[in-house]
Amino acid sequence: MGQINASVDLPAPPEKVWEVFSNPNNFEKWLTIHTKWKGEVPAEFSQGTKITEVVTMMGMPNTIEWTVDSYQPPNTLSISGTGMAGVKVRFDLSVRQAPEGSTAVIDAEFSGSMIVGALGKAVEKDGKKNLDKSMENLRELLA
Repeated sequence: MGQINASVDLPAPPEKVWEVFSNPNNFEKWLTIHTKWKGEVPAEFSQGTKITEVVTMMGMPNTIEWTVDSYQPPNTLSISGTGMAGVKVRFDLSVRQAPEGSTAVIDAEFSGSMIVGALGKAVEKDGKKNLDKSMENLRELLA
């Protein structure tokens, strides 16, 4: 199982960060691996919501069938899903108060028979690069 995370300090209150960070209609504005949603996109997530997303990592698109496992605004969103070749993914997005505003965090886990050895390490490296860039995009979006 691979695990990666990224965080960013933002000069905005948690509620404002949450409004942008957790809105599925904003993913295309900041999340680098987001390619597109398939089907109807809700205005906001709620526990139990199911949604299909095409993500691209290492130049390869993968369709993920997501389920919202936990939605606790304005602090946490946990989604998990399964993509092609049985790849399992979990994303935890969180926002917390920080001295100068907020800290936004993404923790990601992925596993599957294809995500092992050298390929697993390459996915981790690419995922970390993408999450770091995504957090910079979020900073710019909230500026």
